[in-house]
Amino acid sequence: MIDGAAGVSGHREVDEALLDDLDALAERDPAGMLRHIASGGAQVRESAALAAEANLSVLADEGRPRAVVIAGIGTAGRTGDVLATVAGPRCPVPVIPHRSAGVPGWVGAADVVIAVSASGRSPEALGAAEAAHRRGARLVAVGAPDSRLQSVAERARAPFIPVPRRAPARASLWALTVPVLLAARMLGLVKVNEADLAETATRLDAEADRCRPSAESFVNPAKSLALGLAGSIPIVWGSSPLATVAARRFGDTLSANARYPVVSGALGEAGRGRVGLLDGVFGGLVEGERDIFADPDQRAAGTRLRLVLLRDGGLNPEDDADEPLAVEERRADAVQTLAERRGVRADVVTAEGGSALERLASLIAVPDFASTYLALAHGLDPMAVPAVTEMKELANQ
Repeated sequence: MIDGAAGVSGHREVDEALLDDLDALAERDPAGMLRHIASGGAQVRESAALAAEANLSVLADEGRPRAVVIAGIGTAGRTGDVLATVAGPRCPVPVIPHRSAGVPGWVGAADVVIAVSASGRSPEALGAAEAAHRRGARLVAVGAPDSRLQSVAERARAPFIPVPRRAPARASLWALTVPVLLAARMLGLVKVNEADLAETATRLDAEADRCRPSAESFVNPAKSLALGLAGSIPIVWGSSPLATVAARRFGDTLSANARYPVVSGALGEAGRGRVGLLDGVFGGLVEGERDIFADPDQRAAGTRLRLVLLRDGGLNPEDDADEPLAVEERRADAVQTLAERRGVRADVVTAEGGSALERLASLIAVPDFASTYLALAHGLDPMAVPAVTEMKELANQ
């Protein structure tokens, strides 16, 4: 074994039987990643309560900002994508996710910076918060209590929403996202109300029940998705801007939890070039050699593509017409047909719910569980990622 890989464990082939063995699942998941993911509904409720206790009303005192910058990295950075998507194209000001230290050069007193960090110590969030303070921009900070980020917020006399770190950052998406949305609501950028939050929490609770470890693979959508992806190169495409956020989130969790390489993004962009992957050496070329008389449930030798299409058939009530939606739906139908013609197998997850936030939750929940089940089936601890720890040590973060 090469130096530095001493913490790497697991096996290349999946152990399908393990997914229906509760004792084995618990043994492979000692830090409780499945339990943390199942807490999504509780995260929404707790963060909403914590945000209500923060003095967010000061954000509205100076009126609508020129722009809003959401600063963070990793899962914290995804909160900016969620806000931009929920706010939609009719948002009255630009909403800009920012994943580098500091803030864009144009940020000044007319703008708002929302710095997000689960640990409260990421260089990106800290640098953005400090830069916002220096430039006189309005600041909101979201992160662990009693952290460096809270100290910066207090020094700037800015609202700070303390989010207790009960789970690793990548399992804390909802805990970090809700305060960002509620800060944006105070600024008049989104219309997320208490009913939307309650329905989203209920949706996450329901999906956690469907994907619970005790639900066997043939009725558990997350276990089924994990087994379908096993040994493949996943391609995850979202049919709409909202579904694209979920697709990129699935790419994040497949990489971090299951250590799978992933291609993820927007279906519209894929149609301008990346859809050619379906014709390539892991797609149509190899699928054309498959024995048509072989058992379809038998895992084929060699690495093949597996398409996951996240579809959002909902219509934002702020939209004036359904033409953009019709285009997205036609593209989704087309790529499913292309995959079928080339023998590339596809899984489809369809959004459910009324509000944009609830639909997003319905697209994220099952894939979150699936990435964890896939890790466990390979004998990997989804919580412990040695390469991440080593990189932080090497970079002195």
